[in-house]
Amino acid sequence: MRTDVLSMILGWTLIALSLPLAASGIATAFLDSIELALISFAVPSIISLILGITMLTLWTRTNTSERLRDKEAFAAVALVWPLAVFIGCLPFWFGGMFVGPFTEGAALVDIARGGINSWFESMSGFTTTGATVISHNMSPNCVPGPMDCINSQPRGLLLWRSMIQWFGGMGIIMLGMMLLSRVMGGGMALARAELTGTSLSRLRPKIKQTALALWGLYVVLTIIEFLMLKFIGQMSYFDAVNHALTTLPTGGFSTYDASIGHFDSVAVELIIILFMFLAGVNFTLLWMFRDGQFKKALRDEELRYYVFYILIALVVVFIALLMSGDYSSSEAFRDSLFQVVSIATSTGYGSADYIPWPVATHVVIFMLMIIGASAGSTGGGLKMLRVTLAFKVAMRELVRIAQPRRVDRIRMNGAVVERQQLGLIVGMLFVWIGLFGISTLILAIIMPEHSFESIVSIVASSLGNTGPALGEFGPTNTWSGMNSGALVITSILMWFGRLELLTAVILLHPRTWKKEEKVLTERSAVALWRRMIPTKEKE
Repeated sequence: MRTDVLSMILGWTLIALSLPLAASGIATAFLDSIELALISFAVPSIISLILGITMLTLWTRTNTSERLRDKEAFAAVALVWPLAVFIGCLPFWFGGMFVGPFTEGAALVDIARGGINSWFESMSGFTTTGATVISHNMSPNCVPGPMDCINSQPRGLLLWRSMIQWFGGMGIIMLGMMLLSRVMGGGMALARAELTGTSLSRLRPKIKQTALALWGLYVVLTIIEFLMLKFIGQMSYFDAVNHALTTLPTGGFSTYDASIGHFDSVAVELIIILFMFLAGVNFTLLWMFRDGQFKKALRDEELRYYVFYILIALVVVFIALLMSGDYSSSEAFRDSLFQVVSIATSTGYGSADYIPWPVATHVVIFMLMIIGASAGSTGGGLKMLRVTLAFKVAMRELVRIAQPRRVDRIRMNGAVVERQQLGLIVGMLFVWIGLFGISTLILAIIMPEHSFESIVSIVASSLGNTGPALGEFGPTNTWSGMNSGALVITSILMWFGRLELLTAVILLHPRTWKKEEKVLTERSAVALWRRMIPTKEKE
């Protein structure tokens, strides 16, 4: 492992993070106060800039800018996220969203819990999970009573909260690809590390051009949604900006406790449903639609499965709500459509409280949390592509029982999927199942007062980067009822889920950090010995 390469990647990331921090500080000065801007954003921006320059100055070499290898790429991607989360949590902690070092009369234990809350909120933001711990018992800005706790936070902090989801949606590394492809020539290696599996396609000859194309599409869709929310949905400018920033990354942070349900607007819900659905589609296909390649995009096998499974989930939830007798057909369709798309794309917005819904709807919602959206999208979960290929592998093995000599190749969109890719998918599924089981057991031990449904759904929601869960942690409740240990564990699960497990697991493997040593082969050793002989004769 070449630590100087890691230092260069992390250093540039810290320098890059100082820019949105500074921009948020300027916005906070106008939206709130200059004092809050200095405390919340100027200090973290300076810290990020100094740390980044220090890494580049002291811990890199003059020849570090060589081609990035896969091992460093995986380690860099895994480390960039917690580093960004640490810097990103400082505005929440310093700015008083949670009890922090600048909160008057705060006890040390409360400051420590405020630091964990800030870390959790930042991790939930950058990983686009959307779970929150902002509540009346955790935030000094929320006074007791019926006041909306999230909306009572400073405008600048809410804007930063939305911005980190927007940056995390397309991926910090996708932004880094534009920089590192020039600095180190390692853009594709970083992209492979973040997008594990068969989900990366070049849209342009060079990876930097591909990253620019994806980010351009991402920005344009965000602007279009903002305009629609403002002028069709009749949102305020502030609400429209924040919800546009958190829809495309399938993040789900809202500016109100009741989420989208606060607006009680069919127009707002339809606009957000449209963009949640688009965000759950492979961005390569969205680019094809942009170029007019409609037939080619519509023939995509994963897209058809994605649409089909959302429709099936919608029908089941709709029928279950109708059969409960508590909803009219229009109400049942409106609520089921929004919640199915929201959970299936791992966005996590809420338009209604689905906890009182029939048990059948909870089963569907739980399955949607696990499966998630399409590969190559900003959605979370296992991804439809991997689930589809795993199903095809299972069907092939069942056919082999009846016809042992039959040779079948797994295909996707007519192309044969290589054994190495299938092995990666099977390995990821195995790691997911193991991690799910272990995490559920650990949370059950440290959260004995909570129900089995709550604990299992929390793990699924964290790994799938969904946000709301079931039981006591539904769409109308925050996660502030969890103890500090549970918040730390679930934040790690969010990190694992955002990196699609294998990248983070590789970071924990001892061989990743093994110091590289040159090993001489027999031929090179003989050549070295021969070069040494005449030197001795001359002496």
